[in-house]
Amino acid sequence: MAVLVGKPAPDFTAAAVLGNGEIVDAFNLAETIKGKKAVIFFYPLDFTFVCPSELIAFDHRFEEFKKRGVEVIGVSIDSQFSHNAWRNTSVNEGGIGQVKYTLVADVKHEICQAYDVESEGGVAFRGSFLIDEEGTVRHQVVNDLPLGRNVDEMLRMVDALAFHQEHGEVCPAGWQEGDKGMNASPEGVAAYLSENSDKL
Repeated sequence: MAVLVGKPAPDFTAAAVLGNGEIVDAFNLAETIKGKKAVIFFYPLDFTFVCPSELIAFDHRFEEFKKRGVEVIGVSIDSQFSHNAWRNTSVNEGGIGQVKYTLVADVKHEICQAYDVESEGGVAFRGSFLIDEEGTVRHQVVNDLPLGRNVDEMLRMVDALAFHQEHGEVCPAGWQEGDKGMNASPEGVAAYLSENSDKL
């Protein structure tokens, strides 16, 4: 499994269904996220089991990502037509409804291979990648197929990255928006731990 953290996010162009329901033949990652943070998440297949819960969770938090200037993009090996059909299936019938973010069709498996999240069965593991404004991967996590991801944790990572970018301090274990950061020095560690070690 490749570690992409610290490396440029692999670019791609593929068919997709946009958040407004429009089907496009050539959605390009680099053009879409230029100068913005982005979250790319991979999931195994449309019309399956754990997947709709994750896609709905991302949709429920879409405004929180948008407020932070983060583009959200889902990817699976299904076609754009399957994505569209799933979007047009109500949640009560196992669909995802009109999710507000883009779903990319990786029918040739090139994208999941570029991000090294393709399972032996050919579908993507539940990989999530946070990309900064320069197009660099800053955080990744990959879950096995039965294990649904925590979308709130991705929001926490977005906030932690923004805090570090703004203040230059690092974010210790369990850091949440509003918490103190840590100066990345022996003195900074000592000062932080003297005040906060009992909360860790």
